[in-house]
Amino acid sequence: MKRPYKGLEIDGFTLGEQLHAGGFATIWEATNPKYRTPLVMKVPTILDGDDGPTIVGFEVEQMIMPRLTGPHVPRVMGTGDFDVMPYIVTEKIRGGSMLTTFRKAPLPLSDLLEIAARLVDAVADVHRQGVIHLDLKPENFLQRPTGEMVLIDYGLSRHDRLPDLLAEEFRIPMGTYPYIAPEQYLRARNDPRSDLFALGAMIYELAVGRPPFGVPQRLKGVRRRLWRDPVPPRALRPELPEWLQEIVLRALEVDPLRRYQTAAQLAFDLAHPQQVKLTRRATKLKQDGWLQVFDRWREVRRIRQFQAPDSVASQMASVPIICVAVDTAPEHEELAQVLHAAVKRMLVIEPDARVACVNVIKTARIGLDQMTDDRGNNLHVLRLVQLKHWATAIDLPEERLTYSVLEGPDPGQAILDYAAQNHVSHIMMGARGHSTARRYLGSVSAQVVAEAHCSVTVIRQTEKRPGPAQAPGEGMATSGREAAGEVAA
Repeated sequence: MKRPYKGLEIDGFTLGEQLHAGGFATIWEATNPKYRTPLVMKVPTILDGDDGPTIVGFEVEQMIMPRLTGPHVPRVMGTGDFDVMPYIVTEKIRGGSMLTTFRKAPLPLSDLLEIAARLVDAVADVHRQGVIHLDLKPENFLQRPTGEMVLIDYGLSRHDRLPDLLAEEFRIPMGTYPYIAPEQYLRARNDPRSDLFALGAMIYELAVGRPPFGVPQRLKGVRRRLWRDPVPPRALRPELPEWLQEIVLRALEVDPLRRYQTAAQLAFDLAHPQQVKLTRRATKLKQDGWLQVFDRWREVRRIRQFQAPDSVASQMASVPIICVAVDTAPEHEELAQVLHAAVKRMLVIEPDARVACVNVIKTARIGLDQMTDDRGNNLHVLRLVQLKHWATAIDLPEERLTYSVLEGPDPGQAILDYAAQNHVSHIMMGARGHSTARRYLGSVSAQVVAEAHCSVTVIRQTEKRPGPAQAPGEGMATSGREAAGEVAA
């Protein structure tokens, strides 16, 4: 089997300088006349001894990476098998590793939140593609010049639709000890919430300058986090807001059922801090007392594993974020009522959903300098009050019902941008009805249906025909490309 060196040519790739030498792989600059973009080649370090984990991990990476797409993963240009020389060639990410940034922690709150949001976005994107990373750490995040975080190193990962070679071959916990989740210590490799625990540990580190559980060198040090809680961030840095401590400590809960259930939920709270529900986690200023720790130790001694979801997809589907675009104009009150009834029916099917109510102020029509009505009321505040009034009868806890008034010249694009930025699973909106103008010029709902990254349901009032009186709130729901109409002007 060939060994890599500068100048080696293989399958059209030519190796340049060695960029990195780690315990499991070396990274080389590479070129190929077929590609104009800078490339890197990763080659596993295989010695003459027992390199089972390295070989299997590299096979896992070769299976998973070519299946991933989007800005949060490196684009794969080629792979080589073990008969000649195993390798993976990807685009070279021009930005550096986040390890440099983490070494500067604690960071100012604004920087911390921006970086945390980008880290979570990358993980949410990978989860959406059916992959649990299982080795999240600062050096496995690179940053593009455009700002997106790129997640690398999938040697310990698991794909929903591929065999888990590592689980079949090895029986010891794998991961990076400062960030490994309790269930990973118990040898679970099938829970996407393990990645959320690691994200919580990384955000904690950005906030206070050290990992929540130190830097253990042995598995025995990892085991303690099954019963020992971390020092609350605000005890180390009192100026941190309570809502941030709530987010971090929730992500670091021992039992996955008590954590955020999806990366989308975590991202949503980071983007809407004023609507984070505060619990006793938010106000803690010291670790739990020895009696609580002892009780937890007695309880976890009996635990062999935590309940895990059937798949990443099923976990994401079980706790969706539903965006409801509401037109609060008085002349469309009936349509708003029909939409309200449809949302309540949806919640019967999706009882754990979070509902994000939005309304759009079309700034091109009124101008940014005319944000008041005839009585001098601020339009943004007025719409927000109307939106909350519309949602009054939706039976959800406060933390699962949010309100946003968007502004922009294109209402459809504003809804699409909101849905993408907040990892929305489903959009519900009303359609005002048919008209010649909408038929030829298009409609907001048709635009959203055509361009949304998620599913869309468009609600239209049933046309009134001669006959028995229509029941209040009765309407017709259509979804997909059947619908057209307009919402939130």
